Amino acid sequence: MTLAGAFASYYWASDKTKDVPKLPVFSAMGRALRYHTGSLAFGSLILSIVQIIRVLLEYLDHKLKGAQNKCTKFLLCCLKCCFWCLEKFVKFLNRNAYIMVAIHGRNFCASARDAFMLLMRNIIRVAVVDKVTDFLLFLGKLLVVGLVGVFAFFFFSGRVKAFENTAPHLHYYWVPILTAVIGSYLIAHGFFSVYAMCVDTLFLCFCEDLERNDGSAARPYCMSPSLGEVLLKDAAEEASVSSAQP
Repeated sequence: MTLAGAFASYYWASDKTKDVPKLPVFSAMGRALRYHTGSLAFGSLILSIVQIIRVLLEYLDHKLKGAQNKCTKFLLCCLKCCFWCLEKFVKFLNRNAYIMVAIHGRNFCASARDAFMLLMRNIIRVAVVDKVTDFLLFLGKLLVVGLVGVFAFFFFSGRVKAFENTAPHLHYYWVPILTAVIGSYLIAHGFFSVYAMCVDTLFLCFCEDLERNDGSAARPYCMSPSLGEVLLKDAAEEASVSSAQP
């Protein structure tokens, strides 16, 4: 919610150079701690209840492994599948609800409803943005982990003459290499999650900006000119295609 508040404060600023707070991250953190701890707790409670039910179902499934009743096994499998899907949906809804809380400052239930309805009205854009973002972030993580792994291999294996004197002599150099790869993945995942939150926040702001404003002098868009050149062009192309269809 802190990151969402910081990104939203930039997006909705009419003058990007003057209206943005000096410390947007700390300002958003202060608002979240002061006004929105209840929303954070409520969203976490809903997710925790679903996860507890999933744990109980896994426990029942483990206890009934030796049971010969096929009907019971079938029902348990159906329940486990349903609650797995429900957990994924709750995580998705919580994330977008927290973004709407950070944007408007409303309670969790109203923000979850607004986020869900806004996403449903832009379902095609949601699918495209999610897939493209996930793919690009995956490539970024893969690039970071690959570069670190290659560098660690040449460093610890002593195959680079420049590091022969500084590299330690190891019998099993795969252990530090795997440690470096795992550590680089965790660090890259943390950094790229910031970009993922930025994309989700700006996307919700963009969808709401399109519904609130029309780009005229009386109701100008709040998005930056560079963002508008990319997104508004795609929106205009989609509108022309939909209007051309019978």
